[in-house]
Amino acid sequence: MTPVRLTVFLCVSFIAVVVGMFVFSVTRTPVLSEQELRELGVFILPRPREIAEIDLMTQDGAPFTVEDLQGKWSYIFFGFTNCPDICPTSMAVLGQAERQLQTTDPDAASGFQGILVTVDPGRDDLETLGEYAQAFSPRFLGVGGERDAIAGFATQVNVAFARMPGEDGGYQVDHTANIVIVNPRGHYHGFAKMPHQADTIVASYRSLAENF
Repeated sequence: MTPVRLTVFLCVSFIAVVVGMFVFSVTRTPVLSEQELRELGVFILPRPREIAEIDLMTQDGAPFTVEDLQGKWSYIFFGFTNCPDICPTSMAVLGQAERQLQTTDPDAASGFQGILVTVDPGRDDLETLGEYAQAFSPRFLGVGGERDAIAGFATQVNVAFARMPGEDGGYQVDHTANIVIVNPRGHYHGFAKMPHQADTIVASYRSLAENF
């Protein structure tokens, strides 16, 4: 390689590195401290809490146990398919967050798991639950089961729900609107309060995964 070509090659290589570093610095999500996450409405437990065995089912009728919460960061919303506002909004945010991860870093996205656990098992059969959850992402899980089993799981992650009579003789379900965060060991790690934002979910996931 002639001196001129070598010089051109080195210049082009240097420019490529600089441009790459600039693009990375602009597009990457910064790793946030627990205090910074708290300011965004994401609260991390001082010590992650082990989750006792759960006995639920996925939309396919397969068992859903603590083992299904291991190996990934699970972002879990407890809601129901007839929910008029909070549930679809929160699930849409989780879907947007997953799409951001899929677009910017597919490898990182593989460690993110979105789950909807119904708090209305009387009306949410597994098929309906699965269709609803996967409307927000084809990779999301819909999880249901017996009410007592759902309540037992919910209690472990500080979620409450109760049936409330409606004006037309029907009912609605009041429930905690936090997005529950479970770490790859299957331990309750923290939660995200409303209002939920996709950027916040992505930032929390990247920060927690980086520091775990």
